[in-house]
Amino acid sequence: MNTHSPADYDDDAPLYEASKKIYPQGVSGTFRRIKWTLLILCLGVYYLLPFVRWDRGPHLPNQAVLVDMPARRFYFFFIEIWPQEVYYLTGLLILAALILFLMNAVAGRIWCGYLCPQTVWTDLFLQVERLIEGDRRERMQRDAAPWVGKTWGLKITKHFVWVMIAWWTGGAWVLYFSDAPTLVRDLATFQAPFVAYLWIGILTFTTYALAGFMREQVCLYMCPWPRIQAALTDADALNVAYRHDRGDPRMSLKQATKAKATGEPAGDCIDCNQCIAVCPTGVDIRDGAQLGCIQCGLCIDACDTVMTKINRPTGLIGYDTEQAIEARACGTAPPPIRLIRARTLLYVGVIAAVAMTMIYALATRSLMDISAIHERTPLFTVLRDGSVRNNYTLRLSNKRPEARIFAVAVEGVPGASAELIGVKSIPGQPLSFEIGPDQTLDVRLLVTVPRHAFEGGKTMIQIKATDAALGDSRVIGENFFGPDGDDSRRSRGARQGERRDD
Repeated sequence: MNTHSPADYDDDAPLYEASKKIYPQGVSGTFRRIKWTLLILCLGVYYLLPFVRWDRGPHLPNQAVLVDMPARRFYFFFIEIWPQEVYYLTGLLILAALILFLMNAVAGRIWCGYLCPQTVWTDLFLQVERLIEGDRRERMQRDAAPWVGKTWGLKITKHFVWVMIAWWTGGAWVLYFSDAPTLVRDLATFQAPFVAYLWIGILTFTTYALAGFMREQVCLYMCPWPRIQAALTDADALNVAYRHDRGDPRMSLKQATKAKATGEPAGDCIDCNQCIAVCPTGVDIRDGAQLGCIQCGLCIDACDTVMTKINRPTGLIGYDTEQAIEARACGTAPPPIRLIRARTLLYVGVIAAVAMTMIYALATRSLMDISAIHERTPLFTVLRDGSVRNNYTLRLSNKRPEARIFAVAVEGVPGASAELIGVKSIPGQPLSFEIGPDQTLDVRLLVTVPRHAFEGGKTMIQIKATDAALGDSRVIGENFFGPDGDDSRRSRGARQGERRDD
């Protein structure tokens, strides 16, 4: 029964608790070294990759990774992706999702703890904060005390370094969309396009805000992956966990020593709270699996350091499976870790299938493309001699770094003839023309077919483009329209043909 009256409630009380600032403490150990290694590797690739060169020959950019928006091309070392090949991007997104699922099946939120951009940049910002302001206790004491000149100086220095990191982060991003050395020079001399400065400003602000201030709030409230991951995980996945069977009952080192002397139960956990102090999201891992835990392993390093100092075995906190945790709680031996199981094999198989499909598609793709659009006004034209003409806009793409000569032919209907408009033909070869390196050309194709060559008002023709030198060819089918026996339509088509011939 509820005994509270409306007067017991404060109408002005906030609905949500204000977030408390977290002061993560520095720690050393195996997992911290892994995180430093991955941080340096990821940031090194991100910041330096735009300056890596790759020779593709004349007339093509020599930046290894480039999103060339004006030319509508994506270059990745020896791979060149055209707009109509956007399905490769779809394949990459599918691969990324499957790899993320595989990571989750093996070791939970390993992506969040080691490779997520939010984690990487937050780690970097925290290290800058420690180097300038000191470790956890010093920062807490300084923030709690009245700010003096030294405090202001340290704060200003820290935020200046943060802004510089955020600025270079935004600057590195725009370098992927233009030639990096040229854009750097233009930015420095204020000759770069406005959109470059705009995006640098946007990314500078977001990096500075997310890594400097919001930090764990991004993981707790903005990112959807923790919710998705919780639904995808299973009892065999490795997750950072506290061993209650060994650590409880928790008590201080002095109390544990007295308890053991008198034969009373005492766990290995001495309630030092170092696992909480080093956590970047302020989680107490001893409370079990939580949304805020990003599985970074820093609590493992902190706990192992304490256990080593008090001469107790390490591993009180470590990567463990739900099955093992439940088995220990029941007093039975934990089952062996099973990294190879149906779920992981399925993910690996699908990843391999998608990857091999993409590799095969890349290896066997044609370096030429052809497409045609039938002109609808008029749908067809009846000429004076009774033959029928349809007009098409033909688009041909040359994906090689050198100029190529293409020959166009129309097949599938006896007596069909063709004419190209809007392109300079090769002398003596009226249906052959040249396309420059890595270029697309639109031409108008007029196809004429004798009236008796088709029935029913519509037939299919084949438009074939052939590389004159290599013999590589592509064929597409297109509808060819004409009179279907309707006198009014036939007359209208004839009149259109007479006007066109005049």
